[in-house]
Amino acid sequence: MSKILIIAEHDATTLNISTAKCVSCAAAIGGEIDVAVLGSGIDGVASEAAALESVSRVIAVDAEHLAAPVAANWAAEIQTMAADYSHVLGPSTTLGRDLMPRVAALCGVNQISDIMEVNGPASFKRPIYAGNAIIDVDAPEGTTVVATVRAASWKAAAAGGGASGEQRPAAAGPAGHTRFVGMEVEGGERPDLQSAPKVVSGGRAVASEDGFKLIYGLADKLGAGVGASRAAVDAGYCPNDMQVGQTGKIISPDLYIAFGISGAIQHITGIKDAGTIVAVNKDAEAPIFEVADIGLVGDLFTVIPELESLLD
Repeated sequence: MSKILIIAEHDATTLNISTAKCVSCAAAIGGEIDVAVLGSGIDGVASEAAALESVSRVIAVDAEHLAAPVAANWAAEIQTMAADYSHVLGPSTTLGRDLMPRVAALCGVNQISDIMEVNGPASFKRPIYAGNAIIDVDAPEGTTVVATVRAASWKAAAAGGGASGEQRPAAAGPAGHTRFVGMEVEGGERPDLQSAPKVVSGGRAVASEDGFKLIYGLADKLGAGVGASRAAVDAGYCPNDMQVGQTGKIISPDLYIAFGISGAIQHITGIKDAGTIVAVNKDAEAPIFEVADIGLVGDLFTVIPELESLLD
C-alpha cells in the first residue's frame, strides 16, 4: 500500500488551497496520507490540515529556521522524512516548483511535474507543449515518487476529516549557504492569484501602469485576485508575479474575467481550467473569444466603469 507525504503550503496563518488539491491527488493514488506542515507558530495551519478528508496524520515541524518558506531549508527537512514514504507530493505553485526539485535531487530521483491525472501508483498523466499534449509518465519501480501536482486539474479535498497530529523537532539545521532576508507581497489584502475563486486580468490594451488601476479597482470590488498577460507584464504595467499563462501561473478560478487580452495560446494554457471565462476586447476577432463562455466586444475603459456602477 502506498504511503504518501504531502508538503503543506501556507502563510503561517492559513493553509493554501493547493494543499487540499494535493490531498485529492493523493486520494486518487490510494493509500495512507500524511501532511507535513513546516514553519514556526503553525498550530492553526496544522489544525486546518487535520480537518481535510482522507488525511490520516499531520506532522508539524516547528522551528525558527523553517518560518520562511526557503526551499533550501525545507528541502533538507523533507529529505529526513522521505525515506518513510512511497510518494512525496507538493503543489505546482511558485513554492512547489522551487522546493520539489531540490527534494528530488536530495532523494536521488527524478521529479515528476504537474500531475493532472493518476493512472496508477507510479503512473501519471502530465501536460506538455503548453498543455496541447498529454503524456503518460511512469516512475521507476522501487523508487520514491517525488512530484508536483497541477492544482488546476484537481478539486480541493473537503473539510470534515479528523486526522491525528504529531509534533516533531527539526531534524535538519538551517542551510549555511542561504538566508532569508525578507518578503514583500504585492497586492495588499487581495486574494492569492493561484487560489482565488475569482480573478480579474488585464492585457496590453490597459495601455499603462496607471490604466491598470481600473483592473485593481474592479478586482477589489469583486473580492478577486489580479492577473495579467505577459504583454502587460513585459510592458511594465504590473509586477511579473501577476503573469498568467505558460510562463507565468496556471490558475483555475471559478470565474476569470479578461480585459484587453487577445488570447495567445500561452495565456490560454494558464486559464483553460477556469470554471467560467469572461472576455472583454475591442477586437471581435480576438482569439480569446474562442474559449470564452461569455464575450463582450467593447472598450475596457468604458465597460469597467459601467460594471463598477452596477456594483455600487
